[in-house]
Amino acid sequence: MSKEQHIWNFSSVGGVKRVNIDSGADLLALSSLDQKLWTALSCPVHGLEIDAKTLELMDADKDGRIRVPEVLEAVRWITALMEDPSVLLKPSDALPLSYIRKDSEEGKNLYSSALHILRNLELPDATSISLAETSDLVKIFAKTIFNGDGIVTEDAAEPEQIKMLFRNIILCSGSVTDRCGKEGISRELSDKFFDECSSYDAWIRIAEQDKANILPFSDSTAEAFELFNTLKPKIEDYFLRCRLTEFDPESGMILHSLTAGYEALRPKDLSTCLDEIATYPLAKNQSTRTLVLDTGINPAWENKLRSFIQITGAAQSADHTLTEKEWNLIAEKFTAYARWQADKKGASVEPLGLTYIRELLSSGMKETVEALIDRDKALEAEAEHMILVDKMVRYYRDIFSLLRNFVTFHDFYSPDTKAIFQNGTLYLEQRSLDLCLKVSDMPKHNAMVSLSGMYLLYCDCISKSRNEKMTIVAALTNGDTDNLVVGRNAVFYDRKGNDWDATVVKIVENPISIRQAFWSPYRKVARFIEKQVDNMASAKEKQIHATGTGHVEKIGAKPEDVAKAPPPFDVGKFVGIFAAIGLALGSNRWSACFFFRRVPWTHLVENAFCSSWNLPCHLRPFDDYCMA
Repeated sequence: MSKEQHIWNFSSVGGVKRVNIDSGADLLALSSLDQKLWTALSCPVHGLEIDAKTLELMDADKDGRIRVPEVLEAVRWITALMEDPSVLLKPSDALPLSYIRKDSEEGKNLYSSALHILRNLELPDATSISLAETSDLVKIFAKTIFNGDGIVTEDAAEPEQIKMLFRNIILCSGSVTDRCGKEGISRELSDKFFDECSSYDAWIRIAEQDKANILPFSDSTAEAFELFNTLKPKIEDYFLRCRLTEFDPESGMILHSLTAGYEALRPKDLSTCLDEIATYPLAKNQSTRTLVLDTGINPAWENKLRSFIQITGAAQSADHTLTEKEWNLIAEKFTAYARWQADKKGASVEPLGLTYIRELLSSGMKETVEALIDRDKALEAEAEHMILVDKMVRYYRDIFSLLRNFVTFHDFYSPDTKAIFQNGTLYLEQRSLDLCLKVSDMPKHNAMVSLSGMYLLYCDCISKSRNEKMTIVAALTNGDTDNLVVGRNAVFYDRKGNDWDATVVKIVENPISIRQAFWSPYRKVARFIEKQVDNMASAKEKQIHATGTGHVEKIGAKPEDVAKAPPPFDVGKFVGIFAAIGLALGSNRWSACFFFRRVPWTHLVENAFCSSWNLPCHLRPFDDYCMA
């Protein structure tokens, strides 16, 4: 029978005619069911009492919501893999292997992958496969060397020099985690490593080709440049002091004065104060702009200056001095080296040494690594099928549960089950509230909750043991509401049995019974009258008090002024008026209350919580119900 000819059966659920899903044929024909007959048109991925991982797999556009086309695609995919789609109506955590079709290409591949998973888990004789066996990818691939993810570990490398290369790539370029749980390398990391090696080699060759200019002190140039940068501030400070003394000889005495610093050092062990001594000038300044290198040098700088002189040959004069001009000539020798260093390439591989790097570039080891990665990548399709086995088992377990709460609200009306949107039970004032939902977006609830017609309690729930917090909304459908106020404490138990401390933070008031609906207008009128009487009495009392005290406080008040003071306010005179108003309002409300709206449970749920579930408007009709 084609989808167009499929005959649907309907039942009255929650006061509304809803379609039945009773057979595999119903599942196969689901795409032909008019969306006007679906109870829900979308639902969130998270916050429901169904495995969120399953819903994430259905969420093709990754927007955090499941819509009808995504549900239909999930149903199409899983029914195409089952020998008999009817088995989806009796799900379990383990999928018997005999249920998988073998006459389709995809079914055959998934069946083979399921067997492969069981062999990897050392369960070759198993006749079914469960989520516990398909969801742990690390365990599935733990003993595999090549597993299709394009990542290769050291275990795949032979001989030892290739293993060493793997370690060096991870050391210099980082690693990624293989499906087996070990650290390995990908094609991107391999390319990055060898590119760095090539760049470093090319950078070194620049210096080798212009050694006299870039490396003026041969292999000691790097050490000399480091000493130069360390000494440069002190030496330039010294020559500046010399120029200042030359400009004003009297400044020399002031600049030489270190009495205060020496006083601070006097009681200390000077061997522990070299850092402090290093802040003093390099040497006493001379008006001749000459630095004597063998005497009069700050002790904290003697060793560094001596090493610099030995490498660069700075003290070439007979008197072992260094003039400012000679210093500037030495500085110029480092110009090309500094420019070369600023353009350095391949720094990450430098610790490996130039000799090893050049051996790698000339040995063809890069091609060996790439061949191993390509070998792993060739198994990608097979590995993806193994991952799809987990999706197949999840859909087998969860698809029918979702349909019972998406196409219909079957679970909501079943006495022995709860809907997936019911998150637990709230215990409050010697009663339990089972219709509790998580609130993820309070503004959306505020905008739509007035349509529900239900008495709703919003509660903040805190779990101290898990350090978690959430907000729920619970529907009160029986009893009275006299003692329910914001701030009331309660206890919430989620579907896993965890307890939460709950506090009422908001109440949406609506009648919850025929009796309350009948007396509600009178209670509102009574509260209105009481409030108005209190306001009028308070206002009159304030007026009398202000007028009376004003007359008394007047010095020499005339008797006739006191006699004109207004009489006290007599509430009793207004009782008849308020009673008449109340009777008039009550008689009008009687006719208004004679008929009232009865809202089936499903409509209340759909209206109250449509911020989480998108529901077609035709599912929210109201039935007139005569109280008489």
